[in-house]
Amino acid sequence: MQGIKNLTQGPINRQLFNLAMPIMATSFIQMAYSLTDMAWVGRLGSEAVAAIGSVGILTWMSGSISLLNKVGSEVSVGQSIGAQSQEDARNFASHNITIALIISLCWGTLLFVFAEPIIRIYELEEHITANAVQYLRIVSTGLPFVFLSAAFTGIYNAAGRSKVPFFISGTGLILNIILDPLFIFGFGLGTNGAAYATWIAEASVFLIFIYQLRHRDALLGGFPFFTRLKKKYTRRILKLGLPVATLNTLFAFVNMFLCRTASEQGGHIGLMTFTTGGQIEAITWNTSQGFSTALSAFIAQNYAAGRIERVLRAWHTTLWMTGIFGTFCTLLFVFFGNEVFSIFVPEQAAYEAGGVFLRIDGYSQLFMMLEITMQGVFYGIGRTIPPAVISIVCNYMRIPLAILFVRMGMGVEGIWWAVCVTTVAKGLILLSWFVIIKKKCLNIRSVAKG
Repeated sequence: MQGIKNLTQGPINRQLFNLAMPIMATSFIQMAYSLTDMAWVGRLGSEAVAAIGSVGILTWMSGSISLLNKVGSEVSVGQSIGAQSQEDARNFASHNITIALIISLCWGTLLFVFAEPIIRIYELEEHITANAVQYLRIVSTGLPFVFLSAAFTGIYNAAGRSKVPFFISGTGLILNIILDPLFIFGFGLGTNGAAYATWIAEASVFLIFIYQLRHRDALLGGFPFFTRLKKKYTRRILKLGLPVATLNTLFAFVNMFLCRTASEQGGHIGLMTFTTGGQIEAITWNTSQGFSTALSAFIAQNYAAGRIERVLRAWHTTLWMTGIFGTFCTLLFVFFGNEVFSIFVPEQAAYEAGGVFLRIDGYSQLFMMLEITMQGVFYGIGRTIPPAVISIVCNYMRIPLAILFVRMGMGVEGIWWAVCVTTVAKGLILLSWFVIIKKKCLNIRSVAKG
């Protein structure tokens, strides 16, 4: 098939590394959008960071919903490529893009209309709330660009061409870095300036994707961006992507509750600590997500082709890679939490509180990478429900645990410990689940292919 890479043959380590590095770099770039905004806004003070942080949970929720079509593209298109079915691959690509547009328009409208009552959940000071509402309304109008770009990225990843989204997203990041100080300080727009800069960067990424697919690539032999939805393809995409999007979206709802609790316990400093700490933690999350996505695309093709030995070797290789990096992040957060946090918010009270968060959260970083790596294995074999079940149950356990720890007198730190404990549990349970079902599900596929 045109414009794709065959991942069912060749050296596994090199293929995984070559596929993972651009995906990981792309994830870092997407994370850097928020961190760049946070770093510049941090110069305005902790209140401004709290305003953006309150919206950050909602933009994270938006990104979680967009995973429906990113993962849907990676698995459905990837498995179609592995099965040598170009027609299915093209149809899945068109359906994912169409569904992404529909969902983004509905979700963006919802956030724009109900921005004020949503932000008031955090019970922040009135002027912080007003800034956050304005920021959210600007960002919400750019969500179609985000959702469609995520679908395009998933299609390229499935085709083994992860470098393309990397370069396109990198262009958007550079633009955002240039525009942030210009809009925030040069034009005197403050937090709104960060929103405008991000909006322009996201729109630019979307337009470059359009240009790339229409004028420079013949990916999958070419395919229409939008199509009339057919039940066969829509159901398959929803089956693959909905559990992933659901677990990440429900995770965001949990974090909204924890943000409110952090605000109650520590005021805007508590909220700022949790939201900014979560953005910094994304260093670990995005690294593991890059390897997980590469593993998912690799396994999707090899699983569909019946190359089970390559599936297992890829899993073992990825566990080693993510394990080493997870250990490094644990050491960084535990021993240098204050220094890391001060890069983004130089206010002393803020980075001291943030250092405590990173130290506690640091103990769970290796297990977070284990969880996300195992998600890639499950996604690649088309079983997206087990990770969703484990993640939803453990994430919602954070609420009663946080309440318990706070009532035990641990204050805002009780919230951080609730996050740490449940993250460790998710990694261990998901690994155990796969070890238990591994032989059965892989042998069945091998026999069926044979």
